Amino acid sequence: MQAMIQFPDISPEIFSISLFGMEFALRWYALAYIAGIVIAWRLAVTALKAPQLWPGQKPPMQPAQVEDLLTWIIIGVILGGRLGFVLFYQPGYYLSHPAEILRIWQGGMAFHGGLIGVIVASWAYAGRHGIAKIQMADLVAYTVPPGLLLGRLANFINAELWGRPTDLSWGVAFPTQSAQACGQALGEICARHPSQLYEAALEGLILGGLLLWLTWRRHSLKRPGLNLGVFLAGYGMARFLVEFFRQPDAQFVSPDNPLGLAWHLGGYGLTMGQMLSLPMIALGLYFALRHKPKQEQAA
Repeated sequence: MQAMIQFPDISPEIFSISLFGMEFALRWYALAYIAGIVIAWRLAVTALKAPQLWPGQKPPMQPAQVEDLLTWIIIGVILGGRLGFVLFYQPGYYLSHPAEILRIWQGGMAFHGGLIGVIVASWAYAGRHGIAKIQMADLVAYTVPPGLLLGRLANFINAELWGRPTDLSWGVAFPTQSAQACGQALGEICARHPSQLYEAALEGLILGGLLLWLTWRRHSLKRPGLNLGVFLAGYGMARFLVEFFRQPDAQFVSPDNPLGLAWHLGGYGLTMGQMLSLPMIALGLYFALRHKPKQEQAA
């Protein structure tokens, strides 16, 4: 019998209450968003209150402005994430059903679209208030990984976005019917890569730890663009790698394309997540490497 891990018995809902004949529930996924925003807010405020971290000991904005910035960013995440999902993953369907584009509560958000939304929103806020855009981007990039960590853990609790089938001992038997549709023999249980946990470790713990170390130990905020570059390249490489283990998007899967590659030639190609990550990696390397430390420049 194949060794595997049984999915833990955790409800997606933390609690629910009935009021006036309606059911209201707090879900782990919603709590992950809330906690991620609160942590990002505190990380940003703490960095802005430490002038020694910034060029000329001058933070680009006041700590009190972070709350206003978060409002812009939340709007950017929602609009960008939804439009990204519509345009990148199911444009044909939503062109035929445009009214469903607004039905966010039915699911369907794309990280890469949300990232674009955050960039547009934060840069618009910076332009409106005369804040240096690259320095703001560095600040935002440093605060994002905790939210990614919590969001991926919530994906795991929801038993969604699981990975490809595996016979490795840490494969997880996810309980949903679609997760068990692995083409296995009748009565056998399908184990899958817990790709949500892979992403939580790479995008949240490792990338977040690196950015904390760079910010507080190496004073990376004094090199405008470095934090932004490390985040973009780090996330892009992590996502590119994990895509080899994630279950492909159903809309790209066909009998001739079982791996769900968005672009392929002769059986080789890239998933949509990998295609969207490549520009992130390139842009991240550009921002991270464009400014050398002063001692290197002098040499």
